[in-house]
Amino acid sequence: MLVPSRQDLVTLRAQWRAQGKTVVFTNGCYDILHAGHIRLLEQARSLGDILILALNTDASVARMKGPSRPILNQQDRAFLASQLAAVDAVTFFDEDTPTELIAQVLPDILVKGADWTHYIAGREEVEAAGGKVMTIPLEPGFSTSNVVADILSRANAE
Repeated sequence: MLVPSRQDLVTLRAQWRAQGKTVVFTNGCYDILHAGHIRLLEQARSLGDILILALNTDASVARMKGPSRPILNQQDRAFLASQLAAVDAVTFFDEDTPTELIAQVLPDILVKGADWTHYIAGREEVEAAGGKVMTIPLEPGFSTSNVVADILSRANAE
């Protein structure tokens, strides 16, 4: 399992391209790993030979989700994701969107959950390079925010 730096990931991408491998890219917080995440990653991986998962850094998650998030720090999130058979490489991005990273990696296929159909960061860059952008339907009833809310409501009920 690889957790490469951005530059190392770009180098790996060039090697994978030279080997004729189809590289799929997705991203997100993946704060508390749940079945919905795993199913999305498995579906994304089925689209190619290599799946790169770019995780928001802790600072990026906090900017998006608020000061009580992430629940798990970025190293723990990367470790958990790296243990999944569907994931070939995990990396981080600190920006609000992964557009810059996507532009550097230029995957063959960019995947997001269907809740992001209104805006997919990196779409223009991937399509301009001849790649595809795809959405995958989300697993109903699964979200980290719902998991956190459920835990808090159970704790308050005790």
